[in-house]
Amino acid sequence: MMKKKLFALSCAALMTMSLAACGSPAGTPSSGGSAAENNATSSGVEDGVLTVAMECAYAPYNWTQNNDSNGAVPISNVSGSYANGYDVMIAKKICEANGWELEIIQSDWGSLVPGVQSGTYDAVIAGQSMTADRSKEVDFAGPYYYATMVCVTKADSPNASATSIDELSGTATAQESTIWYNKCLPQIKGADIQTAAESAPAMLMALETGTVDFVCTDMPTAQGAVRAYPDLKILDFSGTDGDFQFTDEERAENVNIGVSVKKGNTVLKDAIDSILSTMTADDFNALMDEAISIQPLSE
Repeated sequence: MMKKKLFALSCAALMTMSLAACGSPAGTPSSGGSAAENNATSSGVEDGVLTVAMECAYAPYNWTQNNDSNGAVPISNVSGSYANGYDVMIAKKICEANGWELEIIQSDWGSLVPGVQSGTYDAVIAGQSMTADRSKEVDFAGPYYYATMVCVTKADSPNASATSIDELSGTATAQESTIWYNKCLPQIKGADIQTAAESAPAMLMALETGTVDFVCTDMPTAQGAVRAYPDLKILDFSGTDGDFQFTDEERAENVNIGVSVKKGNTVLKDAIDSILSTMTADDFNALMDEAISIQPLSE
């Protein structure tokens, strides 16, 4: 696994040097090459190892723990640490069905898409919405979950009785580079939008410490937050006139959570889809409930 990772990093470095020589912006995929060349993308699993990146800090999708309890998997680039959560459970199902070994790499949220583009890892399984913008940068397998958009506030806050986003007011934030920060919060007229949080834990800590009055996120993250912080309350306006307003297409792409792979990697995408397509929404929900039940309270 280490040899594979070093090789991938070397390739990524060479790619960066090549892009710089051509005058392309750092981190921007090259548009050169024929269709045949682009379709020849390596699947990444020829060695029998699926290298998956995630934050390892986005419970209940994924988190870090200090042992292998409840089926946790070692984090290859963080010695002595283990990853667990819904994303890990899904990754294990995919690997078991395909006969692959699973390698987990911890990566910051902003590095996930560039990393899969460069081939540093094979796939990202990290609670990513299958948005149109992301789909321009990577290919998605899935969905592997359907996530409702919600808000979270303190149970004793004036916002706790809100029945519509129009009744929310005060300071607010969400995780950076997400639908919740970029498109949901701006719809709340009473929101004083603060700087985006770098991670889900940072977002929840801002709420718990009173730095903000409410946050916007998805239902699994909210459920995990309430388990960790019992003084929080979930505000779910879905199915009402007071919900966030999106077209059916926009709502679907942002509710659907997928597995991202490098553009053109149809072999890996199809192999992952062959497993996810056999699972129902009920299967996903049951697995998510299991993840929430074993989530460390400190998370």
